[in-house]
Amino acid sequence: MAVHTVATPATPSQDAPAVDLGPAVALSCRECGERFPLGPVFACVSCFGPLEVAYDLPTGDPEALRAAIEAGPDNIWRYAPLLPVPADVATKPSLNPGFTQLVKADHLAAELGVTGGLYVKDDSGNPTHSFKDRVVAIAVEAARAFGFTTLSCSSTGNLAGAVGAAAARAGFRSCVFIPHDLEQGKVVMAAVYGGDLVGIEGNYDDVNRFCSELIGDPLGEGWGFVNVNLRPYYGEGSKSLAYEIAEQLGWRLPDQIVIPVASGSQLTKIDKGFKELIALGLVEDRPYKIFGAQAEGCSPVSTAYKAGHDVVRPQKPDTIAKSLAIGNPADGPYVLDIARRTGGAVEDVDDAQVVDAIKLLARTEGIFAETAGGVTVGVTRKLIEAGLIDPSLTTVVLNTGDGLKTLDAVAPTTGPTATIRPDLDAFRAAGLATS
Repeated sequence: MAVHTVATPATPSQDAPAVDLGPAVALSCRECGERFPLGPVFACVSCFGPLEVAYDLPTGDPEALRAAIEAGPDNIWRYAPLLPVPADVATKPSLNPGFTQLVKADHLAAELGVTGGLYVKDDSGNPTHSFKDRVVAIAVEAARAFGFTTLSCSSTGNLAGAVGAAAARAGFRSCVFIPHDLEQGKVVMAAVYGGDLVGIEGNYDDVNRFCSELIGDPLGEGWGFVNVNLRPYYGEGSKSLAYEIAEQLGWRLPDQIVIPVASGSQLTKIDKGFKELIALGLVEDRPYKIFGAQAEGCSPVSTAYKAGHDVVRPQKPDTIAKSLAIGNPADGPYVLDIARRTGGAVEDVDDAQVVDAIKLLARTEGIFAETAGGVTVGVTRKLIEAGLIDPSLTTVVLNTGDGLKTLDAVAPTTGPTATIRPDLDAFRAAGLATS
């Protein structure tokens, strides 16, 4: 089938799904509000604004919906009635990501001076050890619905592995594209699933531009690019983080949440998920603050926020946090809007602070985060010190991936406490014996 990128407007009779994607009924432009039929498209034909999924969500008794969710599987498919997936999605071959731990981080809270309750949403527990498994799982269902045969993406690493694994499980061919200089752990993980892995000479923005060209070429016929022509569906997977956090907190929203910003999609979709929970009556309608976290070496959104700008100027990435190294983030302006609307902020930390925060989280809570997790913990500490995060309120910090993927970040300053001969006298001499 042809790979489309720009949508054709829907008439009233068309404003219903031609494919079965559950409660999803249309695509809606985030800028002008025009609606389009469900399809593999991501841009509005009228204003070229980004498209997102519009729903006919369940109405009725919130208690009954809560009970139905809680009776569902221990993965994101418990929220199938709120996602663009068919009702029988749990019966299809999938990595079944989600429902990862929400860790009550009391030791980290003590270090940071948080008294109101600090939690780490640890998405390193997903099948390929990052939150990308969530978004890819939704994109796979859209790819099935639209008849694609190849799954693809532009990736800073985690997404490449998630697409490779999901394609292998679901029976798709995969061909993914990455910058040529990614961390070796992520390269190996993306390649091991047997799909094609292509390194592009350049940074992520160069990779993304190449993929956009491929979509418009006959070579891309039958290809579903999860974060391009399937992006409206892909992005919805991040809503499951909002749902899980609320459910794991006893069906309530956190007062404050700190989210890493690469493209910005995850932050915008968590906000969308919170608003849906409120609209459905599943949680109390109460204020919450959303904070974005970036690495100083790639901080176009935090730079714009601190300058009071509405336009996000692209930057050339130069940071160890390569999973966040997107210099021209598609959802950057929407991140600014959400941070300002909710009373949050967007902040950044330098590479040394990232490494220090990775070690802090590991030392206090036994969670080894990748560099993006170091960014969120480091930014959380910085925001507390600046008085922007209230330590007396419930705060959730996201760790979106496993530190084993970014060993190079901590390897130079992490190693054996001592190397000794295999005898007790050497152990005593090293000063490691306890009294």
